[in-house]
Amino acid sequence: MTTLATAFDPRANSIGFLRWFLALLVIFSHAGPIAGFYGGEDLGHSWSTEQSFGGVAVGGFFFLSGFLITKSRMGKSTLPRFLWRRVLRIFPAFWLALIVTALVLAPIAWVHRVGSLSSYFAVPKESPLTYFYNNMFLLLGQRNIAELGEQVPYFQLHGARDWNGSAWTLAYEFGAYLLVAILGLIGALANRRLGAVIALTIIGLSTIQWFGFGEIFTALPVFQDIYILLLVPPFAFGILFALYADKIPMDGRFAVAALLFAALTYGKGGFVLFGQYALYYFIMWFVTKVRVLQNWERFGDFSYGIYIFAWPIMTLATYFNLQNAGWIAYMAVVVLTIHIAAYASWHLIEKPAMSLKNWTPRWLDALIERTRPSYQRFEDKARNVGHKITQSPRRADQP
Repeated sequence: MTTLATAFDPRANSIGFLRWFLALLVIFSHAGPIAGFYGGEDLGHSWSTEQSFGGVAVGGFFFLSGFLITKSRMGKSTLPRFLWRRVLRIFPAFWLALIVTALVLAPIAWVHRVGSLSSYFAVPKESPLTYFYNNMFLLLGQRNIAELGEQVPYFQLHGARDWNGSAWTLAYEFGAYLLVAILGLIGALANRRLGAVIALTIIGLSTIQWFGFGEIFTALPVFQDIYILLLVPPFAFGILFALYADKIPMDGRFAVAALLFAALTYGKGGFVLFGQYALYYFIMWFVTKVRVLQNWERFGDFSYGIYIFAWPIMTLATYFNLQNAGWIAYMAVVVLTIHIAAYASWHLIEKPAMSLKNWTPRWLDALIERTRPSYQRFEDKARNVGHKITQSPRRADQP
């Protein structure tokens, strides 16, 4: 039997293509609320009351991240190094998107509306000078700039102004990274039974919430944010795939059946409860078996750049009424422009930032060395506790 452990080759897989495809799916989905297509709703809402196509794509992103990030933490990377690499992957390109939005895209919209750049930087509300600071740590404190947006479809249809309506998921993504960091710290990745218990608990709480068995957000205040149990469970499912890669079969028959089941639940109901997990199995089978697309990223990994630049660029296009030219013309222009932005983001910011993944400032290196013994003792104790928790009483007396 071929398992995920034997089928997955970190150097020969189709993850690059699939992440690009998922990012593209988000673009097509968001053309609804941003530009007024599909009745002003995200693509897929006419087929499913649970998730749009964009929501399905985001779930796929979280699942793949859960798998890849967990495997990274299970490697030789130390906790500080792991966190440093996660910061390098998320923040530099996101900061670039904030700066470009505030200093390039929004000023173009302002000039188009007002006729000149005068007073743009002196607006009393939603200043472009505070846009970066209010959003730089992923918790979006300022969605709009200079009170722009009343004339575009997004405001007319939904009464909201937002220059990057996709970026809100990044805080949950980084929060999931911190979850993996904690799991590694307490030994839940070395002791996979403990890791599985935690991951399955997250998925179980999500099932309770979305099945309507109970009010999770009332019993556990941390879940008052309902999106935690919408976005983190796919990530937790990816953790399970990383922990039990040697037990999960990769079979084409299972993959086809899983895809059909996911499609059925998407249209008939139960996708968030059950169907999405079947889709994730298909996704993993696809990336391990369809290797003809393994060189997709030879010009760069554009998926993240597409994700963070798409909404601002699509929004700017609506200031010039590009949507009135029709769906095909609108999508052709924005998709081309977004790929140019993603190409620049990868080669100017993301790739150079990731080249620093093994660099450590001297002060931090000294701090790591000084705290290493204490950290190692804590990690050993945590692993011992995790081992005792998952140890069966029947086997407790065995070495």
